[in-house]
Amino acid sequence: MEKSRFPRGYKVYLPLLLLFALLVFVMPRSPKFNYDYRKGTLWMYEDFVSQFDFPLLKSEEQYKAELQKAGSSVVPVYRQDPAILEAAYAQLSSADMGEYTSVKPAVNAALGRIYSKGILPKASEVDHGGVMYIQRDMRASKVPFSEVYTVEGAVAALRNAIAAEVPSIDADSVFNASLASLVNADLVFDQKITELIHGENVAMVSPTMGVVKAGQTLVSQGELITEEIEQMLDSYKAEYEENVGYVGSPALQWLGNSLVALFLVLVLFFAIYFCNYHVFEKYNKYLYVLLVFALSAVASFVVAQTEPRYFYMVPYTLIALYLLAFFSRRLVFTVYFISLLPMLIASPEGVELFFIYLCGGVAVIYVFDYFNKGWLQFVSALITFAVMAMVWMSFRFVDGADSITSFRPLGHLSLAALLAVAGYPLIYLFEKIFMLVSSSKLVELSDTSRPLLRMLADKAPGTFQHSLQVMNLSDAVARSIDANIPLIRAAALYHDIGKIANPQCFTENETPGVRYHEGLSPKESAQEIIRHVTDGLALADKYGVPSVLKDFIRSHHGTTCTAYFMTQYLNAGGDPAETDEFYYNGMKPVTREQVILMLCDAVEAASRSLKDYSEQSISALVDKIVDGKADDGQLSDSDISLREVNRIKDVMKSYLKQMYHSRVSYPKRETKA
Repeated sequence: MEKSRFPRGYKVYLPLLLLFALLVFVMPRSPKFNYDYRKGTLWMYEDFVSQFDFPLLKSEEQYKAELQKAGSSVVPVYRQDPAILEAAYAQLSSADMGEYTSVKPAVNAALGRIYSKGILPKASEVDHGGVMYIQRDMRASKVPFSEVYTVEGAVAALRNAIAAEVPSIDADSVFNASLASLVNADLVFDQKITELIHGENVAMVSPTMGVVKAGQTLVSQGELITEEIEQMLDSYKAEYEENVGYVGSPALQWLGNSLVALFLVLVLFFAIYFCNYHVFEKYNKYLYVLLVFALSAVASFVVAQTEPRYFYMVPYTLIALYLLAFFSRRLVFTVYFISLLPMLIASPEGVELFFIYLCGGVAVIYVFDYFNKGWLQFVSALITFAVMAMVWMSFRFVDGADSITSFRPLGHLSLAALLAVAGYPLIYLFEKIFMLVSSSKLVELSDTSRPLLRMLADKAPGTFQHSLQVMNLSDAVARSIDANIPLIRAAALYHDIGKIANPQCFTENETPGVRYHEGLSPKESAQEIIRHVTDGLALADKYGVPSVLKDFIRSHHGTTCTAYFMTQYLNAGGDPAETDEFYYNGMKPVTREQVILMLCDAVEAASRSLKDYSEQSISALVDKIVDGKADDGQLSDSDISLREVNRIKDVMKSYLKQMYHSRVSYPKRETKA
């Protein structure tokens, strides 16, 4: 097994340089409050002293309560119409009061006093105990409702005023002379101005409740963080991050951002190097990984500079799905973990969000294999949301039950889970742009009703059955070492399609009584056998089989020899120096999946020649073939470990023992004469 090789060439490092520049450009320029605190815990840092004056913010509950109070208390606005009083004066002046004409001055004065207070049209408009605005001559004054009249009250007040001013006459007799018609409502409700003032009153509710002066100690080392202290720290943090700005050297800030971006890029680079360095050799895959990481980083930094609360609705789990379509879980989890680091750096609640999305990503990586088709993707989204919601609730329980002031973050997390489903179809666009083959495409290619596989089944049925057995054996092996299962299944079905061109050349397709190799020399037979690789590549090109599967056609025999015919050649006195024509001119397996196919193909074919399917014979066969491939150097270019090779042996032995287990011998029924 080959050690991982450090990539060389500018093509690997140029995209990293561009990614570095992008990160430096989008990283936030504003400072971050680098203290972690929570109500009910101890302040573990040094004494914290305010460096500037800052407004003390009200708690969310206080502010909402005041807004609700301001919104529920509406002060109505009335306009006083002076024309009503003028009309009353004119009517009184022209009225014929007969013997009571001398009372007119007293009535006139009483009307002036009553109208100066104002008259409401209906008693139902009076808000007992409330206040109102009355607009007179472009000025508005606030007066209690108790100081204005209703029409009925004004009429009674006028009667009483006449009786008090002229006690010598009967006031009822004077009033019967239609003086009641002089009293009319002169206050008109102004709906528009009322709504305008009400809106201003709500807007005037201040979110602050005082100012904390510079030099004041907010919290001392070892002090318990109470609700009041937490509120002061929250207020200081908001002022620091929003209004104070960076007070250091701009050059140092750029240097700091550049170093952070550099280390992010280096961590990503070495993650790929340690998990699967062959990604560097597949340039389209390499660029795709960098793009996915860049999408996550840009989303984190942009949200941090716009509205941090939107972090809860960013579909970070979609990053895991985009990677899962083309890579093994080992690389997917590692790159996904690193893709969350920009959010951890940029978000005010980075630790909590990082853990929420990390758990959600693990959930989606696990369940998407089972719920990845059609409406089942919504089941995957539901499970992911449930996991993230439980993690969020766990943090709330740690903070205390009273810390749950709003369930809005849960709504945002549910939206993030749904956006992951909505954004998944973009995988087909990425597949086209980067010329990749997704897991869903591999599953589609594994459909045995596809034309090329149907041709294999019709023209080379023995090879088709062999391919099915290799597929099942490879599937079991791949699951044991967490290899790419859709890839290995598709590769097993297509690795021998070259035998379609000459099926009778291979023993599994021979017609009884027909011996294809009779009359051929060992070299000629070997060349006929070896040709199925080049024939397979030609058919793959003709039917548009992806290049990732063509690599399996090239590598499933590696650079091994056709041992049967070479042995015939040597036993017949052939020159050992002229055996090149007995060797496959293929490529040695590189990936773990290619190693699995090579070993399973050889073991499955050889197992058909066993006379005894005992545990010992199967074990000896597997050890002989696997060790022979390793000794021959066929695994020298691969990234598979010795532990994984031993695991592959164990799984193949177990699988073959179950497949070739002994059957019950049925007794022959005796018949009576």
